Amino acid sequence: MDAKMFCYQCQETAGGAGCKLVGVCGKKPEVANAQDLLLHFVKGICAAAGLCDAGRDGGCPDRGKLYDFVNDALFSTITNANFDLESIYDRVDQAIAWRDKIVSRMTEKGVRLPELDSLTWKGGRDTYGEKAKTVGVLAEKDEDVRSLKELTMYGLKGMAAYLEHAARLGQVDPAINEFMIHALGELALNEDAAALTNLVLATGEWGVKAMALLDKANTEAYGNPEITEVSISVGNRPGILVSGHDLNDIEQLLEQSKDSGIDIYTHGEMLPAHYYPRLKKYTHLKGNYGNAWWKQREEFETFNGPILFTTNCIVPPTAKASYSGRVYTTNSTGFPGWKHIAADADGKKDFSEIIELAKKCEAPTEIEHGSVVGGFAHAQVFSLADKVVDAVKTGAIRKFIVMAGCDGRMKDRSYYTEFAQALPKDCVILTAGCAKYRYNKLPLGDINGIPRVLDAGQCNDSYSLALIALKLKEVFQLNDVNELPIAYNIAWYEQKAVIVLLALLSLGVKNIHLGPTLPAFLSPNVAKVLVENFGIAGINTVDEDLKVFGLR
Repeated sequence: MDAKMFCYQCQETAGGAGCKLVGVCGKKPEVANAQDLLLHFVKGICAAAGLCDAGRDGGCPDRGKLYDFVNDALFSTITNANFDLESIYDRVDQAIAWRDKIVSRMTEKGVRLPELDSLTWKGGRDTYGEKAKTVGVLAEKDEDVRSLKELTMYGLKGMAAYLEHAARLGQVDPAINEFMIHALGELALNEDAAALTNLVLATGEWGVKAMALLDKANTEAYGNPEITEVSISVGNRPGILVSGHDLNDIEQLLEQSKDSGIDIYTHGEMLPAHYYPRLKKYTHLKGNYGNAWWKQREEFETFNGPILFTTNCIVPPTAKASYSGRVYTTNSTGFPGWKHIAADADGKKDFSEIIELAKKCEAPTEIEHGSVVGGFAHAQVFSLADKVVDAVKTGAIRKFIVMAGCDGRMKDRSYYTEFAQALPKDCVILTAGCAKYRYNKLPLGDINGIPRVLDAGQCNDSYSLALIALKLKEVFQLNDVNELPIAYNIAWYEQKAVIVLLALLSLGVKNIHLGPTLPAFLSPNVAKVLVENFGIAGINTVDEDLKVFGLR
């Protein structure tokens, strides 16, 4: 059967090779192709915009607005973010408008533009579908060049997510955005494998800066995360469930609903909202409901109230789902039939409709009870540094295992639960992201009062784990971060995990184990480079990997 699409950007891609008929994520081929078309034009825009001086008007007016558009375009194509064809086509319309504006201005100035289809193609919505089929991933015929380009693109998508979150909190760094413009332009123009390899590495370096910018945005807006016990039980009032990653959205919702008689619950990656002092002041921030993103179909049914998606992590509902009429999206997300809440010119959103709907709903049905503990971001761990260092020096802590990253639906992800359970009791897990749901509710105990699972927060907060490693390197006066008693056993699913990986590589971290499978977008030659230069490896059985990490 002829392929209707091609996508291999996530870990669950069909057959470990690529989705060709429909996305395993639920994305329809026309949506996947439309996203390819959007990226086609974004790369062309950036190739043209990169020719002008960012410090002047120079052919690219409204540079800051261009940054916002590029971030949104990339974020909307992340796995599980936007399933709405019309929403993506709207962005294609915007891309063509940007293209025409830039091309017109630079032509007037006599600037010679690169000969790219994305800068010359003319067509309307009635031709988008057919055009989209010609510009996808496989349009690049050289396997290694394609692999390097896609590795960079997926890293840039992760960066775009971080930059959009930071910008919503007032933190921007034009230098990072300019790198993204440059990198996307190179993806349109460059076919040299050596140059593209350097671009991959540069993406990791700039990824660290983007992660640092988001960390600054979050902590300046909401304070440094604190060790917090979060309820996973429910109350007797109606509630709104907030999923995704955006802290600004949940703050606005909390403020608008504080006297409404309803409670706000977090889901999935929003759990760490409970760790921030400024958000904890809202007494109706009740607790966390459910688990990682992929369990949402059953958990949204039992929640009973409305759900707000602030970012990616959408699982298309089944035809029988009763909750579809009470799900809302915002920012770069979208799903056909779900109402989208847009921001005004000042970034403010009106959540009154969701709040009024919640008042008419039943309270959530309890699916578990008790609590989980988190809030171990870098500032909190630094405050415990003496205690941690003493535990290492006395042998109470033998090794830290970084098990950050993503969770997913595949049965072989039970490996991470089994690995956590099998770890010797003198090992501490450092985590961030929804991968923690594989083990954060296990009774793993503590070491001299230090919990054996230290949750730094969202996948967006993986920067904290890097800072903790660098701080330990400094404290133990080591020359190389790889001399630390730290092992890396990371799970991945989507593109924010890709930028975390590239960022760790740029910081010199080696011998990272990545699973449950290695990315399909790594060609054999590109994978060989990562193995030989950085010691990247996959996972095996729990027993085999414990031996590899020197724990058996």
